[in-house]
Amino acid sequence: MLVKNPATDTVLTTLAAIELDDLQKMEVDLHKGQKKWAQYPLKERLGHVVKFGQLILSHKQELAEILTKETGKPISQSINEIQGAQNRIEHLVSNAERWLSTEHVTSIGATQELVVYEPLGVIANISAWNFPYNVGFNVFLYALVAGNAVLYKPSEFATLTGREFEKYLHQAGVPEDVFRCVIGDSRTGQQVLDLSLDGYFFTGSYKTGVHIAQSVAHKLVPVQLELGGKDPLYVTEDVVDVQQAAVSAAEGAFYNNGQSCCAVERIYVSDKIYDQFVQAFIDEVASYPVGNPMLLDTFIGPLTREAQLGVLQEQIQDALLKGASLRLGGHIIDSSGYYHQPTVLIDCNHDMSLMREETFGPLIGIQKVSSDEEAIQLMRDTDYGLTAAVFSSNRDRAMAILKEMDTGTVYWNCCDRVSPNVPWSGRKNSGLGSTLSSQGIRAFVQPKAYHLRQ
Repeated sequence: MLVKNPATDTVLTTLAAIELDDLQKMEVDLHKGQKKWAQYPLKERLGHVVKFGQLILSHKQELAEILTKETGKPISQSINEIQGAQNRIEHLVSNAERWLSTEHVTSIGATQELVVYEPLGVIANISAWNFPYNVGFNVFLYALVAGNAVLYKPSEFATLTGREFEKYLHQAGVPEDVFRCVIGDSRTGQQVLDLSLDGYFFTGSYKTGVHIAQSVAHKLVPVQLELGGKDPLYVTEDVVDVQQAAVSAAEGAFYNNGQSCCAVERIYVSDKIYDQFVQAFIDEVASYPVGNPMLLDTFIGPLTREAQLGVLQEQIQDALLKGASLRLGGHIIDSSGYYHQPTVLIDCNHDMSLMREETFGPLIGIQKVSSDEEAIQLMRDTDYGLTAAVFSSNRDRAMAILKEMDTGTVYWNCCDRVSPNVPWSGRKNSGLGSTLSSQGIRAFVQPKAYHLRQ
């Protein structure tokens, strides 16, 4: 399997995919190891995870360079991700004991009722390439703390980072038969689905998520799917600062080259401030440095996957044919890597695939609206349900709009934000289940009710 640098279209290294016999032996070892790991005191499991976080930070620069070379993520953003993902560990340290400990529910006469939370067993974490630290930590660290063993399959576009996770977890004291990293492509992923595991946790596309759910349905084990989005942002005419709203929206749309499940993917703006917002938005996006992702001042690097260049061009051409106006960018950059110009289209509408289908790249469409009612109708006009944002000076107005959103997360005067303190979940085609918060801790255990009589 080739690992390529998307900035140069050159091969970084060649890795051998795991053979089926070795994968099946790994499965047996993990089941044995999990039984021992579950007997470790919770504080000891937490201690190993804390040590892992310290090791990651102490090798931050090296790990950021690995991530940038294999995904094209600008180096400053790779560093930010590595540092930011540490808040998952802090969240576990502060909350795991509370949510994993035995609950003494009630005593009725001579009868006690308790709830004990037991680990699922061995879980598969089939992860993503766009934020491997964030989305990986959301799953495998929480699973380990809860007493599970983890079979971790990184995306083929982030395999080198996945191997670093395995190395440093083992150095931190997590036994080798408790966490294993599996290298391979979709064929290997299918082999993982065929194993006798106790849960499947996936981050990626809707199409693959549906395939995973169908493939393992007969096992009747937990399945969590963190999938894509077509996340809307609405700017009302009473917003405090139009320029600041444009800056925030632009970063939400173009951070990590727009390759984020919760990136802003469509923008609606009140007709009363439309022209002002559009100009401020274009000025901001035009200021983003595009180029070598290894340079600290680069904001837009290459796309991770070459094939996505074609998707962007199809959406642009479709929008232009249906009446959109190109205000910035629009073209693939002539280079050895997978670069696309940051692109802004205005005067968009919902006949365009740009406003309805996931983009996952440095491309945004902006549409004018005349009322909150129109904005709500358009924001809800999607098969996805991950996030939605409103920028307004009026909290009550914003809350009324956000209440109408059929999404797992809503934002007022912010966007493209994830916190370990609240659930991260999707609705409709954006997925099933929750990570983070108390629900994300409890996602990796199963309750057992005790009725105890003297």
